[in-house]
Amino acid sequence: MILGTLKDSARYEQLNPRFKKAFDWIKSANFAELEACKTVLEPDALFINVSDTQLKAKGDAKLEVHRKYVDIQVPISAAESYGWKARDQCTTVLKPFDTEKDIMYYDDTPTTYFTLQPEQFCIFFPEDAHAPCVGTGALRKIIIKIAI
Repeated sequence: MILGTLKDSARYEQLNPRFKKAFDWIKSANFAELEACKTVLEPDALFINVSDTQLKAKGDAKLEVHRKYVDIQVPISAAESYGWKARDQCTTVLKPFDTEKDIMYYDDTPTTYFTLQPEQFCIFFPEDAHAPCVGTGALRKIIIKIAI
């Protein structure tokens, strides 16, 4: 997992050839006018979801993992907290892996929590079990999926 600020994203763009394209899209977006939608930059390889969601209590946010995609997540409208646990330490499967949606859920308790502010991002790799959308109120956020 990587935590950072959008102004420092260049440090991480060499980790994956699609990271620069993803961060360029984020930096060019007008957050005030950004509407909830899905944007495909490269079919099956790089797409962006802008979503509106209700934040939830820690106990209601379940750990999720992916196999095919890396997530870059950026809260837009408010702070968002996340739970995290190393995937290889997760033991209690809540929902088996859904290959079509590239997601699996665990019912384990995260080992740590952190909060991102707008203009910050996190990158979750397949080894990062993460429980997003922790907090109160509504949130608009960007979730970028990058094939590995």
